[in-house]
Amino acid sequence: MSYEHLICAACAHPVIEGRCAVCRASLERMRREGFGGLPPALIIAALVILLIFTLALKYVAGY
Repeated sequence: MSYEHLICAACAHPVIEGRCAVCRASLERMRREGFGGLPPALIIAALVILLIFTLALKYVAGY
């Protein structure tokens, strides 16, 4: 589920529309936090480590 589907408890409208101060604050917090609360740099670092690990396994296995 993404924040496009969330309904604001304060104004009962979709949060993505940002109709009230609570909606706008929630949108800003979700945009600032990135994917699942993780910073984008951490996600990229995890993908690079996974790629290196995969290549190392292929090298050891002789593929």
